[in-house]
Amino acid sequence: MKAKLILSILSLFSLLAGAQNVEEIVRQADEKFRGESSRGTITMIIERSTWSREISMKNWTLGNEYSLIYITAPAKEKGQVFLKRKNEMWNWVPTIERMIKIPPSMMMQSWMGSDFTNDDLVRESSLVKDYTHKLAGEEIIQGYDCYKIELSPKPDAPVVWGKIFMWISKDKYFWLKAEYYDEDDYLVNTETLSEIKRMDDREMPTRLEMIPVDKEGQKTVLIFDEIEFNINLKESFFSQQNMRRIR
Repeated sequence: MKAKLILSILSLFSLLAGAQNVEEIVRQADEKFRGESSRGTITMIIERSTWSREISMKNWTLGNEYSLIYITAPAKEKGQVFLKRKNEMWNWVPTIERMIKIPPSMMMQSWMGSDFTNDDLVRESSLVKDYTHKLAGEEIIQGYDCYKIELSPKPDAPVVWGKIFMWISKDKYFWLKAEYYDEDDYLVNTETLSEIKRMDDREMPTRLEMIPVDKEGQKTVLIFDEIEFNINLKESFFSQQNMRRIR
């Protein structure tokens, strides 16, 4: 009887340790893209069957709570700014000198006409804090042995996806693929991450492709041109006042 009890306790500890390890894998993979703070330049290419266009931007982040994006090109959108402060998101449109608050109900909406959502770009939800994590298998992706991890939203978490699968390499924890499902368990988007390069103090994927499943010939590519991590940024940088004067 005592032996069975000890085995049960050991099994419980093993499960808890496994859950913590999977969460840590997700945390480290996600951390590669943000650090404690960051500043970078990004190119977005929106591809459609008959046309494509590029958007250039600067991006600043502070942890998972603060993010600011400044559009530098094309001329039509230049000067637009997107700000995330904790649970709030704002858009400054200089051509009409208007500050627009983006409500939680619009986090699933397309960002700048791309295949990324508002939530994808500013990460209102946290892949670590707002989801539970479970090892769903192992696969080879782009030649890397990867963990396949299932993320399920916690009750009342401010998330837009009903479920996410992530593929993360066992070596160096590169995030190489993701699948995004809606609340009805329907696959909406597939994301592939590639072109691993050194950015400042780390190696990381620098090319992201978001591909909607039901829209043939359509995708959006996000390229990290340059990133500096763990720079000196304060919460006060991420303000509505700064949205109007950032360049």
